[in-house]
Amino acid sequence: MTTQMLTRAPHLRGSIDVPGDKSISHRAVLFNALADGEAHVTGFLTGADCLSSVACAQALGATVTRDGTTLRIVGRSLRGLREANDVLDCGNSGTTLRLLAGILAGQPGLFSVLTGDASLRSRPQKRIVLPLRALGAQIDGRDGGDRAPLAIRGTELRDGHYRLPIASAQVKSALLLAALCAGARLTLDGRTDGRDHTERMLAAMGVPISVDGPTITLAPTTPGFPRALSLAVPGDPSSAAFWWVAAAIHPNAEITTRAVCLNPTRTGALDALRLMGADITVTNERTEGSEPVGDVTVRSSQLRGATIGGPIIPRLIDEIPVLAVAAACASGDTVFRDAAELRAKETDRIATVVAGLSAMGVPVEGTNDGMGISGVQELRGAALDSHDDHRLAMAWAVAGSVAAGETQIARADAVDVSYPSFWSTLAALRG
Repeated sequence: MTTQMLTRAPHLRGSIDVPGDKSISHRAVLFNALADGEAHVTGFLTGADCLSSVACAQALGATVTRDGTTLRIVGRSLRGLREANDVLDCGNSGTTLRLLAGILAGQPGLFSVLTGDASLRSRPQKRIVLPLRALGAQIDGRDGGDRAPLAIRGTELRDGHYRLPIASAQVKSALLLAALCAGARLTLDGRTDGRDHTERMLAAMGVPISVDGPTITLAPTTPGFPRALSLAVPGDPSSAAFWWVAAAIHPNAEITTRAVCLNPTRTGALDALRLMGADITVTNERTEGSEPVGDVTVRSSQLRGATIGGPIIPRLIDEIPVLAVAAACASGDTVFRDAAELRAKETDRIATVVAGLSAMGVPVEGTNDGMGISGVQELRGAALDSHDDHRLAMAWAVAGSVAAGETQIARADAVDVSYPSFWSTLAALRG
């Protein structure tokens, strides 16, 4: 366990590249493991979570070689995965576990066990297990299938229609991947407004998938598809959001994050910061692969409180810890609501964010589905804990960069999950 000590930064200035998008990196390796042909992926996120996806793809027979942030992947085709010799260790990565649950449920004859670290084994999985079972999947696990390890016996799945009760990209993706691997037709509707990287990438790989408003239809694919897809992974907006907030709340700051993914399902943090009055400029907008990309510059701002809830929440759910830091530095009150999903993340992020901000002298109260925060003129340095949650570690680093006195962050190495170079980048921006 490592501890980081921080004092207020004299300034925060620079132009940086953030790590490759975590969601796209996971999909690039797992989807290409199912493809025909060879793919080359650049800008791959080498954090622990995405490396768990690499290790699992290799255990299932795909050829994956890595040189820094570049991957070469030779897929096994839709029905060519081999049964792993051991349990598949997903580490701390819920995305790895949930996407693989869908892939393996549609692989007839393959028996697989998915597990992870203590944090992942404690997180609820019925959100994917129950809808997969509705398609005919054979999945079991602890607590009736709600906790990993999950045991999956691949089988022929039936055509289906499922109405998503929550906006979850992982649930949506698990169902689409199960149907794809099983050669089944699937229609999804309801809360399909989560991240759409799966739909975009499958379409780019030649899979017959269509999106008509809230309705997603996947048709059985023909032999030879999905075809291998080479791509450059854009910067992760969830990682960039820490620098956006840091620039907005610091009195002497200007930070540009280059080549960041601007997929509309991922830009909720930018919209929330604009609502709070942040000085934001987006330039050099273009399309790379199937994703919109651009450079985002944020400068010192006078933020004001806002109410953040409703349809925007799925677009910024992972950024709420650092947006809560922005709220603590804004004038007036901020309310986060409709975000009960936070209680099922790496930590109960409502409870842990409330505890951390309270220690820094911020009036904050947790609710069942969010929190209320009253901004203060100055944060107070404090002893904080990441609880091994990467997004908490980085949120506390942003807070400590503007707080009076010294801030100590225990278990600061949690950043390695998604942003291994975070601390060196912060040091460079501080000068």
